[in-house]
Formats: sequence, structure tokens, C-alpha cells
Amino acid sequence: MRLSYVATGALMTVRELLRNRVVLIMLFVIPSVFYTLVALTTPDRPIAFKLASVSEDTFVSVSQKSESLVFIGLAAVGFLTSFVAMTLIRRDVDVNRRLVVCGYRPSELVVSKLAVLVGVILVVALFVSTALLVFFRPDHFALTAVGLILVGWVYGAYGLLVGALFRRELEAVLFIALLANIDAGWLQNPIYYADAQNTEIIRALPAYFPSQVSMVAAFSDHPVTIPVLASIGYGLSLLVLALIVHRWRMPAFRG
Repeated sequence: MRLSYVATGALMTVRELLRNRVVLIMLFVIPSVFYTLVALTTPDRPIAFKLASVSEDTFVSVSQKSESLVFIGLAAVGFLTSFVAMTLIRRDVDVNRRLVVCGYRPSELVVSKLAVLVGVILVVALFVSTALLVFFRPDHFALTAVGLILVGWVYGAYGLLVGALFRRELEAVLFIALLANIDAGWLQNPIYYADAQNTEIIRALPAYFPSQVSMVAAFSDHPVTIPVLASIGYGLSLLVLALIVHRWRMPAFRG
């Protein structure tokens, strides 16, 4: 693999993203709007919830507003990174084919897009975690930010998979919106989890482990090693599957 080709491909991808100013604005405006709405509408009264990745009997009592801010930050990062990933994998298919004809290797184009996606995940997650400090300071800020990065990692890989699977954008958008809304935007709220039935379903969803990293780190001193490793593994599994499907759906890239 030629690093100069990867760097050039990544630079072209970044330039293409920068041309879409609406997307860039959304990456920063949506989390800000979410945080503002939570801050204006959620009370500060204490609320108890379960730290499921620690044990089924471990509860913490914190401000409902603080818990909601962490949760909505996770949901925002998951939504945004999955949509960006879907866009990256679907955009400029014909251009990529021409680049292959001109001497680019398919692997170099894929790695360049992955590099850009990782950069987007880091920028969005760090922005959201830093904005969180405007409202309250988590017990372990760095690890809370790691959870936000990991939810971007997992949902970014999911966005790549969806973008590779569906030829039409409408179906891809619906699949991303459906899972992100149900998972990161609803079921992973630990307040809901405390009284939920069939919690095995919730634990099997993509945002479970990253959410646990941020919630445990933000409101306790318990270790988060297991959910961190599980998040990395979950994202890798989705990424490998996305790359297999992408390779299969792009016959012009073979050879």
C-alpha cells in the first residue's frame, strides 16, 4: 500500500466534505441544539439508574439533567457519524472506478475514506464531550469522552455497512435512522434500562457498550475496561462485514 496515494485520496475526500457546508454545520449545530434543549427542559432532581455493565445490582443516584446530557451526547454522536460514514462509502462510486483505472488500488481508496471517517469521529466526539463541560463535569472526563468516541466508532462502522448494502440512498437513510433512533436514542437510556424487560436485546445493540463506558465513567469510579474492549470488537466486526460487502458490490475494483 502506497501511503502517498492514501494521503492524496484522504485529502480529496476531505475537500469534498468541506464543499458540503450544510453537513459541516449539522455536525456542530445538532449536538448544540440537543444539549440546549436538555438543559432547558430537564429537572435537576436526583434519579437512580443501573450500571448494567458493572453488575445488575449496581445503582447510582445522580442529577437527571446530568444523566440526560451524557445520554443525548451519545445519541448525537451515533446519529451523525453513521450518516457521515454512509455518505463516504456511497459517494463518487464512478470517480473511484476511474481512479482505479488510473492506478489507484481499491485498498488505498478504502483506507483513505476510513482515515477521514476516523478524523470526523474524533472531531465530533471531542466537540460533544467538550460542550458537555458547559453544563457539568463528569467524574472521569477523559473516559467519558472515550465512550463518545467509541459510539462514533461503532455507529460509523454501521453506517459503512448500510451504505455498502443498499444501492439507493433512501433505504440506507431509513435503516440508519431506525436503528440509531431505537438504540442510541431510546433503549440505551439507563433510566429506561432499569425497568426494561428482555434486556439481552438492549445489550446486543451497537450503542450498549459505548454508552456504558460514558455512563460508568461519568458517574462512578468503576473500571470500564470490558465495555471499551467490547466496543472496539463490535465496531471491528461491523467494519469487516462492511468491507466484505463493499468489495463484493464493487466488481470493478477487483484485480
